[in-house]
Amino acid sequence: MPALFQSSIVLTFIVILQSAFLTAVNAQHTLRDRSRFAGYGEAYGNAYGKFPSKATKGDRMIADYLHFETERLAQQSLATVTSLDDWQQQKDLFRQQLFEMLSLDPMPDRTDLHATVTGKLDHAEFTVEKLHFQSRPGLYVTANVYVPKGATKPSPAILYVCGHGPVKIDNVSYGNKATYQHHGAWFARNGYVCIILDSVQLGEIEGIHHGTHNKGMWWWNSRGYTSAGAEAWNCIRAIDYLQSRSDVDGQRIGVTGRSGGGAYSWWIAALDERIRVACPVAGITDLQNHVDDGCVEGHCDCMFMVNTYLWDYAQVAALVAPRPLLICNTDKDRIFPLDGVVRLHSKVRRIYDLHNASDKLGLLITEGPHKDTQELQVPVIRWFNKWLKEDESPVANFAEKLFDPKDLKVFSTIPTDELTSRCFEDFTTLAVDSNAFDPIKATESLRNKTFGAWPTDSSTGPINLRKISQAVSDGVRLEVFEFDSQPNVTLRIYLGQPSDRRAASLHVEVIGHSDWMNKLNLLRVQFHEALTEELMAVDKDYANSVDPESDVRSRTWMNAIRDQNSAYAIITPRGVGNTVLGGDEKYQTHVRRRFMLLGSTLASCQVWDLHRASQALRSIAGLSSLPLHFHSGPEMTEVACFATLFEDKLDSLTLANAPRSDQVAPDFLNWSRFVTPTQLLELARAKTKVHLDSVPTQ
Repeated sequence: MPALFQSSIVLTFIVILQSAFLTAVNAQHTLRDRSRFAGYGEAYGNAYGKFPSKATKGDRMIADYLHFETERLAQQSLATVTSLDDWQQQKDLFRQQLFEMLSLDPMPDRTDLHATVTGKLDHAEFTVEKLHFQSRPGLYVTANVYVPKGATKPSPAILYVCGHGPVKIDNVSYGNKATYQHHGAWFARNGYVCIILDSVQLGEIEGIHHGTHNKGMWWWNSRGYTSAGAEAWNCIRAIDYLQSRSDVDGQRIGVTGRSGGGAYSWWIAALDERIRVACPVAGITDLQNHVDDGCVEGHCDCMFMVNTYLWDYAQVAALVAPRPLLICNTDKDRIFPLDGVVRLHSKVRRIYDLHNASDKLGLLITEGPHKDTQELQVPVIRWFNKWLKEDESPVANFAEKLFDPKDLKVFSTIPTDELTSRCFEDFTTLAVDSNAFDPIKATESLRNKTFGAWPTDSSTGPINLRKISQAVSDGVRLEVFEFDSQPNVTLRIYLGQPSDRRAASLHVEVIGHSDWMNKLNLLRVQFHEALTEELMAVDKDYANSVDPESDVRSRTWMNAIRDQNSAYAIITPRGVGNTVLGGDEKYQTHVRRRFMLLGSTLASCQVWDLHRASQALRSIAGLSSLPLHFHSGPEMTEVACFATLFEDKLDSLTLANAPRSDQVAPDFLNWSRFVTPTQLLELARAKTKVHLDSVPTQ
């Protein structure tokens, strides 16, 4: 390559890097300006257009909550590291946490790879081996290995991991290794052995990356599974394979890839120090981009860890330090925006500075969209040459595609024993019903790793219970209260009591949104004037009509309150009743995915809401010392069960049905790793009396 062209790249980089930092500064000012709105959710919707056309109160409230949590996690990311000693003491723990969040704790066994070369291609400067290996029994990985000719000693090696570039001809997948073949050829022509891995989703055997993105597989969260983990494991085993080759110098291995491959470059470089040099291209940004700016919507699950330990993504990147790392991106990339990449680089730079290794961290920003460009490619190979070969001379050739995709295919027929297409089914180790079950350990694991994002009671502030309205009918008083479950999360309680005497017991029912209309039907018959906002949110014809069945159910409910002399509260946690999400299924899906990025789920937040609601009710005069009974609506069985585990002085739990399998129940991070549905019920029974029948007051 002419020296003039390389000089042009360097100059372009310097100019754009200056622009990048200005962009980041402007972005921070913009964010602060937005936060002056009464609710950030309003600004979020106006600025990014993420709200549906008829945004609900719940849309805005949950956006405010997600923004608050995003800022909290950003502020605490790497905050415990202020010195090199801090880093040395914590990095092993951080790495182990990342293994766990990538579905790799416990680590799978390093079984025989059964590496098999099914054919070779010949080029004047290199050969291409068509390879498959099994990273786990039945988890086949297809790959091409580009081997330079004429090497007289073991060569440095590059693990090239592919982004989402499918190649299908006549409904046959040739793998995304065919899309990125020019990188393998380029590295081989420059003296590297380069293995290009097909990804799980877009390889010759087609698996799934989009479990929660568009497949409705929310149980991936419950099992602590992410497709990022399968890709990370395949990378670990690919390094094992490279180090087994006599033509590879196992001490000089680098990793690169773009987009999805950029993300996998981060995973493997952070996890495995056998990677000596890393050049991830367009594969990472921070939580602000993903959650506030909506970038999560453009990404499948392979881009994300299950965020059990509440990280921002700079913490992943920092685990590469102090090894040479070049962070590469374009300035107009909409799914890895420049401002987030610059923020992340700034945090990682601090860790490199602690190591006195600032020369080993680079930030490459070139002009362009989310695209594989030569302006990105050339500095990458120069970075590898510098740190793996101690060679800073100009690069003489360019990356070009040389082969028909069909020529690169590994399998003539797909193995009948393959598990790649469904590796998500048993990739993580799940709880089993056993006499060895330890309820204390299970409860502790659930508290720390399923509900670890919960605030402490002291951090949430006072309950601040406010009465919104009340009405009295036929000896029953209905009061509507609001309380703050967390900052930016305001919810409602509907409390019925005898109007002429104090109740003798307190019953609390938590309901899902599909049951909300039934409850509204029940309450509005006698207490229409206390439910103004609730009825305004529904169809006017509905609000003004009463069906005979609702009248009967309402009177039955009121009779039970009087006859049993009880206080009966209906709890609508976030996402239910007045805080329901609007929009279509796609919109709601990506709101729910944001919760996982912040270390929780909507359902785990609802467990917290039930806990806070019981505290709020205890603050009402006359209710503080009453026997407390939980009831669940049909959708909220697991929410009520989990809440029971962390509730003091609960007298009974009544469930509409037994706890369900993780494929049916709402998603709670990691819970299936610690308890089965049967064991969850056992834990609840160890805390209180449990009744499995319909709620008696209806």
